[in-house]
Amino acid sequence: MCQVCTIGVVAGLGLSRWFGVDDTISGVWIGGLLVSLTGWTVNWLKTKKINFKGMIIITALVYYASVITPLYWKEIIGHPLNKIWGIDKLILGIAFGSVVFAIAVLLYEVMKKKNNGHAHFPFEKIVIPISSLILLSILFYFITK
Repeated sequence: MCQVCTIGVVAGLGLSRWFGVDDTISGVWIGGLLVSLTGWTVNWLKTKKINFKGMIIITALVYYASVITPLYWKEIIGHPLNKIWGIDKLILGIAFGSVVFAIAVLLYEVMKKKNNGHAHFPFEKIVIPISSLILLSILFYFITK
């Protein structure tokens, strides 16, 4: 995970909340941020030679719990009128954003490996994950409209 991707996700989340965008779309960016922070933290722990069983899962659980729990306590998550398909909009967005962002990061790695370890174009490492969240946000915009 790169720092620029993390900053891009944070910027997208901030903008979506500022513009009053639907919680599903905000959740997409929160999910991307949580995946990015998890990857970033795991990489940092590895550079410090800290490695333990279940490190990725435990790190992810800590980040997800630290975001979802306060939102639940403040009744931002769990409000009966804030649902789509019977699922809380923020939780749905976080789930989809997490999965799509993780797949986009893995896709970049596969594409780079097939190109002899080089990106196809400048900033490809940033463009693919961020554009995946943008496309998912557009999709949810039209679904929730």
